[in-house]
Amino acid sequence: MSARTPLRRSKKLADNRGEFAFRAHDDKSVVAPNNFMTNIPENLRYSKDHEWILADGENATIGITDYAQHSLGDVVYIDMPRVGDKFGAHEAFGSVESVKAVSEVFTPIAGEITEVNNGLNDTPEKVNSDPYGDGWFIKIKMENPNGVDAMLSSEEYDEYLSTIG
Repeated sequence: MSARTPLRRSKKLADNRGEFAFRAHDDKSVVAPNNFMTNIPENLRYSKDHEWILADGENATIGITDYAQHSLGDVVYIDMPRVGDKFGAHEAFGSVESVKAVSEVFTPIAGEITEVNNGLNDTPEKVNSDPYGDGWFIKIKMENPNGVDAMLSSEEYDEYLSTIG
């Protein structure tokens, strides 16, 4: 964020020390309650487990949010499913190991895995550097594409983050 970017207070984003988060007027980057910048793209939907989904018809790409990757710290290993595996909504499909913790990753919607980001085997740090781009985890053929509409919008996810600080 440049020094010239106007800032405003983001509603209800305050940490335990009373420090407020700020958002640039021109993007969806937020200084979260624990004082790191988090990005919330408007074209995605979100789960309360901190996964994102980009739907395209009956297919979708899934990854973890900027908030999740930052909370985990440096990602060092990812356990992924196989193409053809089927998962119900909110089922764990793999795990992420970081320098801080191991955390399960969930499918926000039911479906069958059609592609796995095998590039993360050699460069799991892409989850940290580009969680919404090269750091995606899986592609899935959704059982019910309309289920994406029930997920959180960027504004709703932003509000949710403000309640968990």
